Amino acid sequence: MKKVLVVDDDATLRMALTRYLEKRGYLTQGVASGVEALKVFEQDPPDLVVSDVMMPEMDGFEFCRRLRSIRSGQLVPFIFLSSKGDVEDRVQGHSIGADDYLIKPFEPRELLAKIEAQLERTRRIHSEIVLLMQRESHSSTNGSVAATPNPLPLTPAEEKVFWEVIQGFTNKQIGDRLFVSPRTVQTHLSNILSKLQLENRSQLVRFAFERGYKLPTESLLGDE
Repeated sequence: MKKVLVVDDDATLRMALTRYLEKRGYLTQGVASGVEALKVFEQDPPDLVVSDVMMPEMDGFEFCRRLRSIRSGQLVPFIFLSSKGDVEDRVQGHSIGADDYLIKPFEPRELLAKIEAQLERTRRIHSEIVLLMQRESHSSTNGSVAATPNPLPLTPAEEKVFWEVIQGFTNKQIGDRLFVSPRTVQTHLSNILSKLQLENRSQLVRFAFERGYKLPTESLLGDE
């Protein structure tokens, strides 16, 4: 389940956004300023950030700038949500590292579409990186035949989820692809992590790569 950090000093809007996203299958956390957001990010990095611009203590522009200056925050998708809609403001937002900029008042469905688009873009980048890593690993063997990886200690349903997760799909996307609920996907994922003695999705991807569980090339390059 993907985590979204909502940063806005308007408590009513912040609560409405977190509830809206939670109902659509996202884990959410809301904070009131860039200062709080940086602390939260250091403790538990989210998969995506939605941030206001005009806030006390530290505004959204400075928050984005500082986030992009640390290694763990360089690639996380970042969407500005602001009443500052002038072209100069939007240009500034993009120039300091934001991936998108939505002007208040806004339609929640549009924000959801932007969130899903950024997460899908991240998934594709992730998949391409995995493919490149696999090609590099294959090249380094100098043509030798790689050993067949051990069978996964998973049920058939868990194994289907395993292959979807290591391609970077969200629980919602996996549910749509396998015709099950996101909650069922999360249950299978929890079982997979427990059986393989792993803690999170990132470790699962690394596990798959290091032990030779190759992703089908057509799954990574097709799916357009």
